[in-house]
Amino acid sequence: MSQRKASKSAARSTVTSPASSKVIRFIGVSLAGGKSDKACVAVLEYYPENKKIFLSRLFEKIKSDETISGDLKIHELVLQNADTLKYVAFDTPWKLPNCMTCQLKCPGYENCHQPHIEWMWRHQEDRLKKKRPKKLFTPYTQRAVEMYFATELEEVFHIHHAMGANTAPLLARAAFIQRRLPVECIEAFPKLTLWRMGKALNMMKSQISDHRAAFGGDESRAQFIQALNENNIAFIYHQDAKNMVENNHAFEAFMCGLTAFLKYRNLTQDRPKGFPADEDWIEFPQEGLKIKDFVA
Repeated sequence: MSQRKASKSAARSTVTSPASSKVIRFIGVSLAGGKSDKACVAVLEYYPENKKIFLSRLFEKIKSDETISGDLKIHELVLQNADTLKYVAFDTPWKLPNCMTCQLKCPGYENCHQPHIEWMWRHQEDRLKKKRPKKLFTPYTQRAVEMYFATELEEVFHIHHAMGANTAPLLARAAFIQRRLPVECIEAFPKLTLWRMGKALNMMKSQISDHRAAFGGDESRAQFIQALNENNIAFIYHQDAKNMVENNHAFEAFMCGLTAFLKYRNLTQDRPKGFPADEDWIEFPQEGLKIKDFVA
């Protein structure tokens, strides 16, 4: 068998899960640069008859080798679950801001009447009434959803602009992977999923405020995983739990998959009234969720 075929075969290992007449799968993908080894994929299984969620497989440090790209490996992991897969959730956008794909003659965003631009101007004017923003928005780098997250939730959640220096390479990679996938893809924001689920689990603000921190982030991840276990919300193998505590990318892949499950259960937030329909939306848990909502 060639090295290329062997690599593909290795990615198709069998998942061992409890027997059930029906299983619905969700995949979370935490991306990193295409030439790094930080990308992770989490495969979650939901058994409706038992009302149980399992983290069935966790793939860490997915990287390219001499003949197989990390992108193909991620693609193969999705395809092997395609028959029972409901959503793939990425932690990064995969579409350019609308201004970058608009085919109209551009009058400049000061004179543009496209729905997303008008929403951004209304948002800017509302903010001026309350607290003067330091900078004007740039619709060719950012999206309406990023402005919404920064000002309209119970806490400030800053998201890198879709075409900002930190995110643009990830967007390109996600777009390359997503366009070949035969399943519906969604965008998730692990930090907000952790925040709202942590509140539902009665965790303290200090435990869920910064799971990425160099000091204390691993403890935050460990406490959240423990809370899921204690409340019988998700089954996670001990080794996978250990890996997620040690590796934030693995944890965020799991949080993306968990967000996909919540969307399936209609437990994610709807777009706010008046939000432009043609703009991207990021899925995150509804406010005020209760523990019973996860397992009902």
